[in-house]
Amino acid sequence: MNVLTARIEALERSVCSADADIHTTNLAEQVALIERQLSKTLADHTSLARALDKYEALKDIIEGDGDMELARRALGVTAKAELILLNDDALKILSDLHTIRDLQPRISQPEYATAAGLLPQVGELEKQHAQQASAFRQVVADISSVVDKYHADTEAMSEMFIRWDQTLTAIERKVTELEAIRCYNEDVAYGYRVPKQFEYPDYSPEQLKNRQQQAALVCLVDAYRSIGHRATDLDPLHLQQQPSIPELNPARYGLSNMNEQFNIDGILEMSPKSGSKTASIAEIHQTLVDIYCGRVAFEFEHIPDTAERRWFADYIESTSDQSMLDSAKKRRFHELLVRSETFDNFMQKKFGQVKRYGLEGAESAIIALDELFSLCNHSGITDAILGMPHRGRLNILVDLLKYPPRALFHKLQGNAEFPDNLPASGDVISHISSSPSLNYGCKEDLNVTMLHNPSHLEAVNPVVSGYGRAKQMYLYDKNTDPGCALGDRLIGIQIHGDAAFTGQGVIMETLGLSNLPHFSLGGTIHVIINNQIGYTTPATNARSTLYTSDVGKLVNAPIIHVNGDYPEEVARAMRIAFEYRKLFRKDVIIDLVTFRRWGHNELDEPSFTQPQMYNIIRARESVPKVYERKMMADHLNGKWSGLVMPTQIAPQPDTGVAKETLREVGERSVLVDQTFKVHPRLVKHHIQPRLKRLAEDLAIDWATAESLAFGSLLKQGYNIRLCGQDVGRGTFSQRHAMFVCQETENVFVPLNNISKTQGKIEVANSNLSELAVLGFEYGVSIQSPNVLPIWEAQFGDFNNTAQVITDTYISSGETKWLRQSGLVMLLPHGYDGAGPEHSSSRIERFLQLCNTPIDMSSNSVVQNPNMHVAIPTTPAQIFHLLRRQMIRNYRKPLIVAGPKTLLRLSAATSSLDDMTPGTSFNPILPDVLSKSPEKVVRVVFVAGKLYYDLAKAYAEQSSELTDRVAIVRLEEICPFPRDELANELERFPNVREYVWCQEETMNAGAFTYVQPRIQSLLPNNIMLRYIGRAPLAAPVTGISNIFKAEQSRILKEAFTGI
Repeated sequence: MNVLTARIEALERSVCSADADIHTTNLAEQVALIERQLSKTLADHTSLARALDKYEALKDIIEGDGDMELARRALGVTAKAELILLNDDALKILSDLHTIRDLQPRISQPEYATAAGLLPQVGELEKQHAQQASAFRQVVADISSVVDKYHADTEAMSEMFIRWDQTLTAIERKVTELEAIRCYNEDVAYGYRVPKQFEYPDYSPEQLKNRQQQAALVCLVDAYRSIGHRATDLDPLHLQQQPSIPELNPARYGLSNMNEQFNIDGILEMSPKSGSKTASIAEIHQTLVDIYCGRVAFEFEHIPDTAERRWFADYIESTSDQSMLDSAKKRRFHELLVRSETFDNFMQKKFGQVKRYGLEGAESAIIALDELFSLCNHSGITDAILGMPHRGRLNILVDLLKYPPRALFHKLQGNAEFPDNLPASGDVISHISSSPSLNYGCKEDLNVTMLHNPSHLEAVNPVVSGYGRAKQMYLYDKNTDPGCALGDRLIGIQIHGDAAFTGQGVIMETLGLSNLPHFSLGGTIHVIINNQIGYTTPATNARSTLYTSDVGKLVNAPIIHVNGDYPEEVARAMRIAFEYRKLFRKDVIIDLVTFRRWGHNELDEPSFTQPQMYNIIRARESVPKVYERKMMADHLNGKWSGLVMPTQIAPQPDTGVAKETLREVGERSVLVDQTFKVHPRLVKHHIQPRLKRLAEDLAIDWATAESLAFGSLLKQGYNIRLCGQDVGRGTFSQRHAMFVCQETENVFVPLNNISKTQGKIEVANSNLSELAVLGFEYGVSIQSPNVLPIWEAQFGDFNNTAQVITDTYISSGETKWLRQSGLVMLLPHGYDGAGPEHSSSRIERFLQLCNTPIDMSSNSVVQNPNMHVAIPTTPAQIFHLLRRQMIRNYRKPLIVAGPKTLLRLSAATSSLDDMTPGTSFNPILPDVLSKSPEKVVRVVFVAGKLYYDLAKAYAEQSSELTDRVAIVRLEEICPFPRDELANELERFPNVREYVWCQEETMNAGAFTYVQPRIQSLLPNNIMLRYIGRAPLAAPVTGISNIFKAEQSRILKEAFTGI
């Protein structure tokens, strides 16, 4: 080893001494120059770049290790040598160096023969830089000396690699330890679920040796795996010009003799005709073309995990000759296509003026779904959750999901999809749904749930994920098999449009949820129905990427491209996608390349903007046409069977709980094991005060009341899912539903340890997404009526970016589809001088979406609100609101404009007696300040925290004045508390003035909603007066002095002029 060390040191000196013969100041600059010149010519040769990256990474790892000094030097010289070798003789030297480097496979994968394929281009550079040749030859000669000495010191070099192996093993172990502390150790927390891991074996020593010896063949195979998709025939219209891909030519790697035999063990999975592990270049090349450049193409080399890449290559190569279908399967496919075409022809004749958004041109999508459902059924999956857009929906409904054609025609004739006695407004045909049970000859049925979708592109995707997650949690909770893993019994399926997949941000947001432990489904299969056009925009103007599916690389999802003209290949693509998802429990994408026979809809003329495309489409043979979509919501079944469809608001249910239970739950909400180290500030300011208040029967704060509501529901067997950004701690550090051990960072959720028979609360701190996460939670809510799903915005106005979910699902889902949702939105709201942002939850927008009548003058007015909107001001009120969501026998969304400053306001507390049996939520809180109701001449209506400011100002007034003013709080704005308010007004017979007082601007807050409704209740034609801020484009001023002056004026005006 000393001799070898001396030879390497001499080599380094010789590299440095070459400076004298080169025009550049030093060799490093010359190497950099050559590297830049090479990079222009060799830009596509990613294998060399990856190899150099590995060398650099290894150098970083072993830096500073004295025993590794020899290896570090040898590695550095090898990396330099690969940049400066410019002749045929050098290639053999390089091969020998690789033999040294690859004795230990952990150090690098053999991708060295790239240099051989570069010779023609490198030779051209050699001519241009002849003056540098002598220096390079000297380097090559010295490297050759090192190689010669290596052959004489094999045993010593092997010892060096053994030390490398030991060091790398220790480093990998340390990396594993470091990765383990990068995040909370939440694996014991309820709802923390990660998919099971699948390990794929590495190459055997014999295979590694063969790869080292067959370097050029390795590079050819890797090229096809990496970029073979670019030479694939994917376009049914043949509009795309096939580029020339020089990297796919065997001659590029010196493989010009097509009859030369190669050992393919560990390089390519194929079955040579001879039955041996050898094949000719001609056979190998044809196999690679058939597998990677046919009608199905693959992108998987971008996946960072080596096992996934190896499995993918091995699987598609080893199963390529097994894609032939039996006659029964072919008859099934034929039947589906014929039924589809027959259906479309009928629809065209009878409903030719209806916008059907047909599937013509993409008929193989129904084959893809049928194959997927069959695979699911045979693998033991019991539930498939499907979300898809308009195009092709009706065809899949009628021909695959058992939707009755009679019901479809009934709807098309202008009738409702629901019985006349049900209070549903219905929806357009392209939004309807069905949830059948399918069976493909298995013991258990496959329950397919197609969710409703709005016209907002891709908004259904997070709903699918949330619905599926909730369903999985339900199945998991009731399953007694400890081996049941995430994704074993349920699969998510999302169908996309090509333009929407790259254009809609909710795609990226939802993909961002796919691998998070509180959101993962264990893998979703995505199918992009790629029409190669978005409305009238061609792909060249619709995206900046090569493929519409490239967005999926955000989460390293493998991508399978397939020509939609070939249904059997589409089925094969689905089988590969399903097998990947089954093993690795991650998302996978199928890019189904098709065309659109009509324009954006059947009444559109597409040749206005795409004449060439549509000349080709109209000239080609017709494929089965698919014109219409689904209808009909899932009727209440299963877990929903005990609930009713309300026709009007019901009396407030008794939501009180025994005081002993409240104390038990309250104590349990902060108790941890003594070995669990809670932050000392939490012990002093959170745990001890709560225990003290409960023990001494003192008034409790907001966070405690919330915990009591959660815990009491859990004791009754309900589950809770609390989701949002920082919900575990709470935006204002008030909740602390989860504790983090200060020593281990383990997570503990006290509310999951009340009793053995309780339900579970899942605390899901979400990523920085609102639209996708809110859609996810809505999906949870419509699947699981026994789960209380809560989404809390970090600040109330964060719901702005999720407006699509609010508009199309939360506010109207029941009206359109008869789908009940018990989702709770907690939106911190209140003007506290923070400026325009983070002050308002935009409560006016939710009220605008409410369906309550305006005229409340009649005693018989009927209200059946689409959702509840509340602004509670006491802890007891939020306690009852949350419990009411689960106690009553139906589900409605609940929007809560929650508190910020009230969380710790001493005046905003409640007694446990306010939560005991016989108590319930109060839609209004009557006036408690005035002592003589008959003296009251002004009634001030108010909602939210402004009440406490008014109460404080009230206490500062003279007794003569205060006797003349009453303050009434509206705690629930929708449904409008008509009866409660009318009863309260009767207490004050001598009122001359009614005032609505709010801190929001006049065009915001609740004023525009309550004004006509309160007005209809007022006697003697007295007009409701407004006290508050003037209309403003922004929620509030950002100038603190102006804000304070406005607030002071509002409080003063409420008690003047009487």
